[in-house]
Amino acid sequence: MKEVKLPILPTTSVGSFPKPDYLVKARNQYLKGQIPYSTLHELELKATEEVIKMQEEIGVDILVHGEMERGDMATYFAENLEGFTISGLVRSYGNRYYKKPIVIGKIKRTKPITVDMFKFAQSLTKKPVKGMLTGPYTIADWSFNEYYENKRDLVLDLAEVINQEALDLEKAGALFVQIDEPAVPTHPEEIHIAKEAFQVSTRGLRSFIITHICYGDFRPIWKEIINFPVHQFDLEFTNNADKLYPLIENVGFPPDKYIAVGVIDVHTHRIESVDEIKQRIREALKHFRPEQVFIDPDCGLKTRTWEEAKAKMENMAKAVNEIREELIKQGYPSEITIELGGRDL
Repeated sequence: MKEVKLPILPTTSVGSFPKPDYLVKARNQYLKGQIPYSTLHELELKATEEVIKMQEEIGVDILVHGEMERGDMATYFAENLEGFTISGLVRSYGNRYYKKPIVIGKIKRTKPITVDMFKFAQSLTKKPVKGMLTGPYTIADWSFNEYYENKRDLVLDLAEVINQEALDLEKAGALFVQIDEPAVPTHPEEIHIAKEAFQVSTRGLRSFIITHICYGDFRPIWKEIINFPVHQFDLEFTNNADKLYPLIENVGFPPDKYIAVGVIDVHTHRIESVDEIKQRIREALKHFRPEQVFIDPDCGLKTRTWEEAKAKMENMAKAVNEIREELIKQGYPSEITIELGGRDL
């Protein structure tokens, strides 16, 4: 059984970071056939190096690679799986659009999708880098289904390929694997499908398994969600605290699970002050043991500018360091130990 030691209140982020202007330009040029993929990929690697360097300079404990090679979180996986074609632009929310996947055949994975970029990012740092996957329910929900007789069959086939990808990430050295499922709360009547998919997606894994879930109303599904087979739930407490904390107080939260508490609003240009973030952390510590708590933004930072994302993360790290000092003075250990493998979820 492998152990990972981290500072108390480990810091991380949800996954995405803003793409630099040179990468946005190159992606558009590639889509127009003006540059080869090799040129685009070199710039994706360059941007990934910058994301890793920025997180290390800030002092983040568990890093992400920033998803510089991905457009949309669901479409990226669809583009790399058999059984999909891609539609034209569809509105996601506000003025944001994405190319919606269309299922036209049986879903199959013919090669690893995220492993090479994970290995590259991990080679740049001695700190752990999370393996980042979009969950099967979200990929299915954000796609047009023109092949499977029902949604459950599509979701479970996707769960099989996500499980294969997660196992390959583990073989490549990933100690932390995150499966993002933002679509789950939007269809409470299908929570049984999402739960079954998680059981398939996480089968055989020995890494620290995280799920990030956002949007929607958790109240109808909270009892089911908190029993998903994961080690940690990553939730947006900045914009949802008024709903989440009452659920935790009235329904409960597993004492043996970890929680990543979102303390940064990723939907605003405003940079939260250190004191504001400290208040949010202190509120979380009224409901969870310090040893359970990780700290991160509410969601991915890709909609912010590079300067905004960096400033938000810097203030988050400063706030956590000050709270850590307070906890240590109160007698809490300076580190937590996470055991990987062999844990019954």
